[in-house]
Amino acid sequence: MGIVQGLTEFLPISSAGHLILVPWLLGWDDRFVASLAFSVMLHLGTLAALLLYFARDWIGLIDAGLASLRERRIGDDPSRRLAWVLVVATVPAGLAGALLGDAVEANARRPAIVAAALVVGAAILWYADRIGRRDRGLDGVGFGGALAIGVAQAVALVPGISRSGITIAAGRLLGLEREAAARFSFLLATPTIAGAGVFELTRLARGESGVSPDAAVLVVGVVASAVTGLLAIHGLLGWFRRRGVGIFVLYRLALAGAVAVLLLQV
Repeated sequence: MGIVQGLTEFLPISSAGHLILVPWLLGWDDRFVASLAFSVMLHLGTLAALLLYFARDWIGLIDAGLASLRERRIGDDPSRRLAWVLVVATVPAGLAGALLGDAVEANARRPAIVAAALVVGAAILWYADRIGRRDRGLDGVGFGGALAIGVAQAVALVPGISRSGITIAAGRLLGLEREAAARFSFLLATPTIAGAGVFELTRLARGESGVSPDAAVLVVGVVASAVTGLLAIHGLLGWFRRRGVGIFVLYRLALAGAVAVLLLQV
């Protein structure tokens, strides 16, 4: 499950959807492994991957953000602007997670919903990449665009949509080149995953998640997701320098079709 999380968190194919489908396909009947709490904990591994891969970026962004607070101005500094753009983009997902997280866990963590969301997400990703411009970098994201990407990220609360997929699609619709859209998606994932992880870790510690945590299982899963997450980040950024999203669109459709066939046979 850690390997699945590490790969699918950054590839635009939905980690949440895969963490639901894998136990279902393999017939695993483990309430903790199949829970949203375990999924969120695995995200701590991918958070570690993000912090390692983008350490230099985050040191610069934090320094720039603090400087803007001290001076009470953003000015023409692109690092200061990007730091606050990321803050704005983080807000919608944070609100959606706090308000709707329990409802999603109770009602949306089902293979049929994942399959439908995989198809919807594939269509959005294909359309955005097809019509998107290819000439804008990270400095092309304004505060309005950041809010739009943030709202798109909130939609990814539905398993199967894919947080990386829909935020990359939103970036493409705003005119970002593929690699820039992926890089912004990964930077945006850092505070989002950190907030969700801390929230769920607190619930686990207080016994409010409804499941009993297994420390050994968590450690294995988190380490596996961190290692594979690093590989996935590096691989996807390299892929987008040369190729498009077609292979991910086809994979999403094929997986959705396979799930639909299995559901019809039940």
